[in-house]
Amino acid sequence: MSATFEVKPAPAPPASRPGETAARKPPRTSRRTQARRSLRRHWQLYLLIIPPLAYFVIFKYVPITNAVIAFKDYSPVKGPWGSDWVGFKNFELFFQNPVFWTLVKNTFLLSVYTVLASFPIPIILAIALNEIRNGRFKKTVQLVTYAPYFISTVVVVSMTILVLSPRLGFVNDAIGLFGVPSIDFLGRPDYFRHIYVWSDVWQTTGYSAVIYLAALSGIDPALHESARIDGASRLQRIRNVDLPGIMPTAVIILVLGVGNIMSIGFEKAFLLQNPLNTAQSEIIATYVYKTGLLNADFSMATAIGLFNSVINLFLLLGVNFAAKRITGNGLWS
Repeated sequence: MSATFEVKPAPAPPASRPGETAARKPPRTSRRTQARRSLRRHWQLYLLIIPPLAYFVIFKYVPITNAVIAFKDYSPVKGPWGSDWVGFKNFELFFQNPVFWTLVKNTFLLSVYTVLASFPIPIILAIALNEIRNGRFKKTVQLVTYAPYFISTVVVVSMTILVLSPRLGFVNDAIGLFGVPSIDFLGRPDYFRHIYVWSDVWQTTGYSAVIYLAALSGIDPALHESARIDGASRLQRIRNVDLPGIMPTAVIILVLGVGNIMSIGFEKAFLLQNPLNTAQSEIIATYVYKTGLLNADFSMATAIGLFNSVINLFLLLGVNFAAKRITGNGLWS
């Protein structure tokens, strides 16, 4: 007698009632509610944001509104908003000025020269310091190269004038040993750009190298170890491990440098300037100072400064776009 087993079907899940599925989903919260909850939970972080935000609003964004005097015939009595509108008259006068192209050329060449000279040298210094195994020598080199960054621009210019002096400077004493007559370096326009750029490189190379050293310290040591196992030499490890590792940092610094290419520092150029070298030392920043403060033509000075800022903005956007297309890194996404 064979036994038969009856397979009973599994009980069906209870049918959901209409509206029950929607009731199980978490209720949607509005953005305003989420923001309110985030503010309650992280109020300490929001409190920390207030001082820098206030600084930028008060000292950076509010003064921008006064740039309206570039389109007005500014009168101190009537104020920025009460002065008469003149449209683009100040810009047209600046473009028609005979010194316009000289100012643009001097500013552009000096800025490009500065970026080209000051960009690779800190990278070379940082990589060299990174390869040094003698800790005391490495710290000494870092201290010697970093210290000039703390010297003020006025002191650097004074030292430069003394070193290059035709009568007291040791440079003229040194070249005099070879029978070369004394040279007035700051009195010849051809030397101005070299003096400006290489004194700037001397002052800022150590500081910039610290940034690249920090980027080098973030590279995974396992990459170097793997390269050693594969038989890579020191130069090959620098080329294939170190340089790709610091490339994002280098790109950002290069974009920032090119973005400020037309905003080269006024102070140093003005202090190194004299009547003999104005053919190359007169840049947009020094011309704005003379036009605005010495000649009291505030509207024209503002128009020139606004033109300079607009050129900088387009350069920054263009270089950031090119850097993202070439390297995949940029200031913003």
